[in-house]
Amino acid sequence: MRKPRMSLTPIFFLLPALALMLPFVIYPIFKTIYFSFLSPDGNFVGLKNYFQVLGSSDIVNLDRFPSSSPPWGALIHNFVWILIHLPITVFLGLLLALLLRREEVKGSSIIKSIVFLGMVIPMIVGGIIIRFLFEKGVGVIPTIFNLFGFESLYKTWTAYPDTALFAVILGSIWLWTGFSMLMYSAGLAAIPKDYYEAAIIDGASPIQIFFYVTFPLLKPVTMVVVSMTLLWELKIFDIVYVATGGGPGGASTVLAIQMWNYFARQLNYNYSAVVAVLLTLLTMIPALWLFRRGRE
Repeated sequence: MRKPRMSLTPIFFLLPALALMLPFVIYPIFKTIYFSFLSPDGNFVGLKNYFQVLGSSDIVNLDRFPSSSPPWGALIHNFVWILIHLPITVFLGLLLALLLRREEVKGSSIIKSIVFLGMVIPMIVGGIIIRFLFEKGVGVIPTIFNLFGFESLYKTWTAYPDTALFAVILGSIWLWTGFSMLMYSAGLAAIPKDYYEAAIIDGASPIQIFFYVTFPLLKPVTMVVVSMTLLWELKIFDIVYVATGGGPGGASTVLAIQMWNYFARQLNYNYSAVVAVLLTLLTMIPALWLFRRGRE
């Protein structure tokens, strides 16, 4: 029997995309990996750069973590960001989607617009907003703490090492909660009403309906929200750069900021390439997990 001939038409359609990807995406990736194994004078040093970067206090500062205030190192700052930012944005997005899913809720469209506004404004503008929110005298956050008697927090948060990192993390919650709310709203709209009617007939309470009907059916949405949020938190740059610049004294530096510092300030392209490779590997973990679960 004659074997079916493979059509070359799809390859011709891919050629324009490949022609752009090769010089602007694929080549820089391999060049970055290549630079990460070289010394500044161009000699091959193997994993020496990786050991030096990972052993640097700029990346992991175990002498200060967790007994002292930041800086703790860019890698630890990223993990602290995930520890605080991820559960809050997922919970708030789900809560707002549940509370505002009915059109008869007064002001639901306005509230949704305000929450989602953080997603559509440029992140540079978001960083400027964070600076104003935590500015002493004009910012809302220090004023609220001062009204409740927390005078030690009535200061410009972004100017002090003990509060700069938390100011950027807390300020960025509004900038990402809109994505979580939008995803959960779409997931809730896709759940058939028959499931709720059957649960009510069986005598299930609202709490039981949530834990045994709503939440399990939202599991695919939760996977997407968690994975995309992790990717956003790992590669965060612009908000931190505008709000604090990674300071004061590196107290709010994250991996992307440290990569920039090595590249633009210290002119150490090899260390910058190492951080870029490490950041890529870290972002591949949630991406591959999401891809694997999506195939399942």
